[in-house]
Amino acid sequence: MTHPLVTQLRFTRSELQRALDGVSDADARRRLEPMNCISWLVGHLANQEQYYWVYLVQEKAVVPGLHKLVGYGKPASTPPMADMWAAWHTVTQAADPYLDTLTPEVLQTHLKRDGNPLPENIGTLLQRVIYHYWYHIGEGLAVRQLLGHSDLPEFVGDLGTKGPYRPELR
Repeated sequence: MTHPLVTQLRFTRSELQRALDGVSDADARRRLEPMNCISWLVGHLANQEQYYWVYLVQEKAVVPGLHKLVGYGKPASTPPMADMWAAWHTVTQAADPYLDTLTPEVLQTHLKRDGNPLPENIGTLLQRVIYHYWYHIGEGLAVRQLLGHSDLPEFVGDLGTKGPYRPELR
């Protein structure tokens, strides 16, 4: 059975898609400084998932060059929205088989980089990814408001169906 935190990540991913549904490429690439553009944040979230769940776990990069384009601390970029959604879909599809293996015991272990354990355990990294999504969902909706978009999603979507509370697996 899928761990409840993984269910929450998948719900949060669906909220990103809901928040950015219908954004044109032109609007997605507009940068309202100091914020990044919408297409950047989609790629940026894909980059984080690729690093944790694909690169560190599976020792591969399914979207080479993503970190250089949208990684933390890299120069601002305004990549095409279709490219960033494609990257996001590729990364999340590559990450999901690993995420489906997570158990309470595994979540307490640490991924390794260069043979050394990361300071945060896998469960904390998973929470970090979820909260990172919510941060950028809010940012993306703020950019959309500043661009004059109307009829934006309000609050949290169908949590009761797509991400209801379930006790942790035993």
